[in-house]
Amino acid sequence: IVNTIAKLAKTCILRLTVCKLYFILSDKVANGGASMWCELSQGNFFNEFQMEGVAAEHNEIYLELVPENLSRALKTSQSAKAVKIKLTNKHCPCLRVAVELPSLSSSSRIVTHDIPVGVIPRRMWNDFREPSVPDFDVSIYLPVLKTMKSVVERMKNLSNFIVIEANLNGEMNLKIETDLVSVTTHFKDLGNPPWASEDGCPSSAQGRDLESMTEACIDIKKLLQLLAGQQVNPTKALCNIVHKRIVHFILLHEEVSLQYFIPAIA
Repeated sequence: IVNTIAKLAKTCILRLTVCKLYFILSDKVANGGASMWCELSQGNFFNEFQMEGVAAEHNEIYLELVPENLSRALKTSQSAKAVKIKLTNKHCPCLRVAVELPSLSSSSRIVTHDIPVGVIPRRMWNDFREPSVPDFDVSIYLPVLKTMKSVVERMKNLSNFIVIEANLNGEMNLKIETDLVSVTTHFKDLGNPPWASEDGCPSSAQGRDLESMTEACIDIKKLLQLLAGQQVNPTKALCNIVHKRIVHFILLHEEVSLQYFIPAIA
C-alpha cells in the first residue's frame, strides 16, 4: 500500500486514529493537482496498537511524511520476525520503524529507521477531511487494470492528455486526439455499480440516457501514476465521471480502500 502511495505522492499526510490509518494527499485543485484518500483498518495490520492523540476528545494524530522513505524502511522488513512503528522525538519528530530480523544466534538483530515527520497542528486538521463522492454523471467498473495500463502507456507517447468517456450501458472509451492522430480504445460490458445515495435521493446519473457518453479530459501522467503504481490488487475498481469536471477512481480491497481524484482539463 505504501509503495502505491509513494508513486502517487511525494509527500502525504498520515492520519492516525484509534481504529484506522489514513494516507491523504490534497493538492490544491487550483494547481491542477490530484487528491487521494486511502483508508485502512489498523486491526488488519497490527497485533498491538496503542495511540494517544492530542486530547481525549481529539484523539487523533496528523503527520506529514515522505511515503518513499516509509516504503524504503518497510522493504527491509519483508523477512522480519516483528516490526514496530512508533512516534519518537530525536532532534525532530520521527516515525521510528524497528525491524526485528531472524538471527542464527540467541541475540536478536534489530534494524531501526528514523523517518523525519512534520506534526500537523490541530487548527489545520480541517484541511484534511474526507472528500465527498462527487455527484457524478456516470459510474462504471474499470477493465482489468493491467490491460488499461498497457493501453495508457502506449497512448502517453502520443499526447499529454487523455479523454475518458463512459455511459450507463457498461461502455468506456479511452481517447487521444491530436492534430496528427486520433486513437480510441473501446471497452464493453464493464457493468455499472448500483449506487444508493445517503439521503435516498437518486444521484444525477439515474434517469440519464443509457447510451449517452459522459467525458472528461485529464492529465495522462496522473492516470498512469495510479495504474503503474498499483500494487494493492483491488477486488473492485470503479470510476465516477462528472462531465468535463473530475474523474474519481475508487479501488477496493478487503483491507484497504483508495480514492483518487483527477480534475479535468478544459
